[in-house]
This record gives sequence, C-alpha cells and structure tokens, in this order.
Amino acid sequence: MSSTATAATTTTATATATAKSGTAVVRVVRTLRVLLALFFALASALPKLLALPAATTVFDAIGAGHWFMYLTGLVELAGAVGLLVRRLAGPAATALIIFLAFAFITQLTAMHGENAGTPFIFMVPLAVIAWHRRAETAELLGRSR
Repeated sequence: MSSTATAATTTTATATATAKSGTAVVRVVRTLRVLLALFFALASALPKLLALPAATTVFDAIGAGHWFMYLTGLVELAGAVGLLVRRLAGPAATALIIFLAFAFITQLTAMHGENAGTPFIFMVPLAVIAWHRRAETAELLGRSR
C-alpha cells in the first residue's frame, strides 16, 4: 500500500510541476507576443506610416520610394495586430520572420550591411511564438484533421 501511495504522490507532483511549467511557458510566450507587437507597431511601423525623417532617409537610401515605406509600415502593423490575436499569433510570427529575412537581404545589399544583424534579434522570439502556436496554425490552415 505504501508503494502505491508513493507512486500516486510522485505522479501528482510530476503532473503539478508539468502544469506549472506549461503555465510559465504560456506566460512567457504571451509576454513575447505583447512586447513584439508593441515594437512592430510603435517603434517600427509608426515612423514609416507617419513618414518620419528617420524612416524616409532609410527608404530613400534603398531607392524603393515612399510607397514601399508605407507598404512596409502596413505589413509591420498587420503583423503586430496578428501577434495580439491568439489564433493568428503563429501565422503572424511566421510571416514576420519571412518579412525580416527580406529585411536582412535588403540591409545587406542596399545598406551595405549596416544593422544587418538586427532582424535576427527579432527572429528568435518570433520563432518561439511560431513554434508554440504551431498546432493552432496547422488547424487554421486546415492541415490537422
């Protein structure tokens, strides 16, 4: 009887620890989603959408024109909103990773490598979000039935 009680206690303790670590992961991912959404909306999209001098200078150097600056700002804003919508967080994170890969290529080619590493700083937490939301993303795309 004692070994049964010990096994049940161990199983309960393990389940409790797993639930607590699962809750912690959910909180971390939620925090990442909010922080990245704030960054993409306020620090990245807003200067482009308001055509602030810092943004226009960069897009003038790229040679793509102001229309591309506005488009980039809209994509970043859409990504930020997507990160905040639980069901869209995975696809939004994935889309932003692809977006940042193109930003990396652009910075290497048009900006001569200046700040080329910056997109990778944001790709890592976005990858964590995309991985954590992968089941919902697959369901949204109709792949898990």
